[in-house]
Amino acid sequence: MKNNNCKAKDYDSDEVIRWCPGCGDYAILSSVKKVLADLGKKKEEVVFISGIGCSSRFPYYIDTYGMHSIHGRAVAIATGVKIQNPKLSVWAITGDGDGLAIGGNHFIHAIRRNININILIFNNEIYGLTKGQYSPTSKLGLNTSTSPNGTLEKPFNPAILALGAGATFFARSTASEPKHLYEVLKRAESHCGTSVVEIYQNCVIFNDGAFEDFLGKENKENNTISLKNGKPMVFGKEFNQTLQIVNNNIIVGNKIEDAIIHDEKNLSQSLLLATLDEVKPLGVIRCIDDTEYATSISNSIENKTQKTTSELLYSGATWRIN
Repeated sequence: MKNNNCKAKDYDSDEVIRWCPGCGDYAILSSVKKVLADLGKKKEEVVFISGIGCSSRFPYYIDTYGMHSIHGRAVAIATGVKIQNPKLSVWAITGDGDGLAIGGNHFIHAIRRNININILIFNNEIYGLTKGQYSPTSKLGLNTSTSPNGTLEKPFNPAILALGAGATFFARSTASEPKHLYEVLKRAESHCGTSVVEIYQNCVIFNDGAFEDFLGKENKENNTISLKNGKPMVFGKEFNQTLQIVNNNIIVGNKIEDAIIHDEKNLSQSLLLATLDEVKPLGVIRCIDDTEYATSISNSIENKTQKTTSELLYSGATWRIN
């Protein structure tokens, strides 16, 4: 039953929050608490599972059920929790290193199964807790403690990875815009299936300014677009720039009448948006309805247990005892 008297502070834990001053994780935690409160979620109805990393301290800082698990295994454990008790609201909290490196296979297979959990990727394009090694999303050429001459590996694009695995919900937001993040997280929680939310989160210690080119105050309006389903893709300080499709590619134009209408169900469009670098799309990129995994398992078990005694006795090898 929904608790209509919930407040965000009701989910405060008694733990001292130990993130660096200025870390975007504070804003993410605050937004998640607000979503739970506005949805009227009781504490015992919610579970947060994390792996290893700065983001993975999350379960300590929110007063619900939760588990700080092992490196890369948050999504696997969250899957088990959801299958065991489908009524729970289950959240997997992970970082770009934890979730896309050692946890990469769990990530893609949870998406493939469409298990009804919310996966939040805190993407700061670096390993923060272990002191600044490059991660699967670090930019090519980035100088880090493990790549003093610059990284040689091309970075993962979480959006392409998720869509390629068959994501029924993929969205992107940023810790620097709590209101936008709140709206995205609220939609993610309401989606029946795997919800993946990539959250740009600046690491002030080891990768400060990683997203300045498109999230900085002087750059944001002309270098990001807030997606709204069914609305034309228009952006810019004067709202005079558009995204248009030309020769099966998305380009930036200035003809309002040629602007693409955002369609969350159009996979081709979602893939084009996911690959766009000149302008960063923020919001829900993909959202469709499909069969959910835990429900399918429950139905399968129910069908098996409805067999009659005679069906079970004669279903396989039998022996007659004289």
